[in-house]
Amino acid sequence: MNKTTLSHALTITLLVIGSVLCSQTRADLVFADPFEDLRYKPAVYDRALRNPMKGFTHRPGHEWATLRHRYIRWNELENHESEGLDTILQLSNERFADGPANNLKFIPRVYLHWSQDHQKYWPEDMQEDDYTSQQFQDRLTRLVERLGIAWNNDPRVAFIELGIFGKWGEQHSPSPTPTLQQIAGEAFQEAFPDKLVSVRHVGEFQGFGFGQYWDSWGHYQQMWGHGRRIAEANEEESLYLSNYIGGEVAYDWGLGEIQPGATPTISVSEPVHREFLINSIRWLHGTQLRWIAAYDQNDPVARAGAEQLQRVMGYRFILEEVGFNSILEENGLQVGFVVRNEGSAPFYCNWPVEVALLDPDTREVVWNDQFSDIDIRTWAPGQHWTPPQWESISQWPGQAVIDGWSREPIGWGTPPEAHTARQVFFPDVAPGEYVLTLAVLDPAGMVPSLRFATSQYWKGGRHPIGLVGVGQPGRGKLPAEFPLDDPALDDSLHYVLLR
Repeated sequence: MNKTTLSHALTITLLVIGSVLCSQTRADLVFADPFEDLRYKPAVYDRALRNPMKGFTHRPGHEWATLRHRYIRWNELENHESEGLDTILQLSNERFADGPANNLKFIPRVYLHWSQDHQKYWPEDMQEDDYTSQQFQDRLTRLVERLGIAWNNDPRVAFIELGIFGKWGEQHSPSPTPTLQQIAGEAFQEAFPDKLVSVRHVGEFQGFGFGQYWDSWGHYQQMWGHGRRIAEANEEESLYLSNYIGGEVAYDWGLGEIQPGATPTISVSEPVHREFLINSIRWLHGTQLRWIAAYDQNDPVARAGAEQLQRVMGYRFILEEVGFNSILEENGLQVGFVVRNEGSAPFYCNWPVEVALLDPDTREVVWNDQFSDIDIRTWAPGQHWTPPQWESISQWPGQAVIDGWSREPIGWGTPPEAHTARQVFFPDVAPGEYVLTLAVLDPAGMVPSLRFATSQYWKGGRHPIGLVGVGQPGRGKLPAEFPLDDPALDDSLHYVLLR
């Protein structure tokens, strides 16, 4: 993925009159209508999806998690200047080992200090708490360069939290000086051209386009100072279109029992907290949250509430229409679709969209190809969610969100746009009837991974959208008795680490 600002619209048009385009092998084809034969709206899947790189961030075994946060001590990566890259690679393989088989990706954060004075993890040949020396600056730059070699092209790594400075790598106690922000920002930007990097505070590390990890998401006493500033960055810079917004919900300080609630289970179970968090996710275009993922998965009320949050975090792609030719003729197989992102954030990786023909009995792929002109990062969500209304409080910081979020109607000021794609393909397959499918592939192994929110689903990550005949008429739309699988029950998704 690159870090250019993502546009709001995909430059592919659904209706083309009297002209043109989108052929992989023949550019001279002209279609008055890209869907000559059949168009219809696929059945929507109403439940949340365990989709990659979004939602609850937790360890393997969590019902929704496809992301896991990893704190890593600096002295685990190198404890002396003499140590080489091998130490980092070995540790990475240990800490990320369970990722591919569990379809789990990681968000690492390197830190030097936890919370207590005895919890400092500086290399043995460096001075504790010495953030300003030339040695520190040189070693920081060297370490980040090596992390880039190890992680920039590692598909197990989803995002990078810059960390390093202060307690827990939260960049306070102490905060990095402007000079150190510049040094670290340049180092991370150079080391990770293909990964998104986030920092703790809006207003720091300016000019690098870094995202935000808010480590007290939705806290009653941080909405004014932190949430509001993230919202301003989104409005002024469209930050969320080019980098992710996430973090954790904190339960160990201040007036958190007011919002987001005293425990993760309370946060997801009680409507006053759950709706507040949903509004905050929409408002800030949140992609992922941790700690709150530790709700009681044996509590049916908590599970139902958690599913509502999973549904709104990150992206959620609705197939509003599909179209195709039900018989493959000499002018090719035309396939198209209309998609709308009803989530809160974009998907930040340029993963390909596959079209395939499968054997209806064995479900084996007999032919597949990819849309050539799609960048799914541009499938943006709605904009301008109703902002919170504020009231004065006697405690710090003097302002907090009113009960109920807002007295105004709550929703998107600008609803999400529909994005369209179509292309003509030329499958070379034997005569017969085949199942036409769509899928989004993880480039790590080119295997299906990201699912559309449609119940037209087969285990393994592909979505049947119709029946196509080769050398004979096809039945077109899937018949009522067509066998389908529940995506919530599919634990087969994975990716492949190629080294």
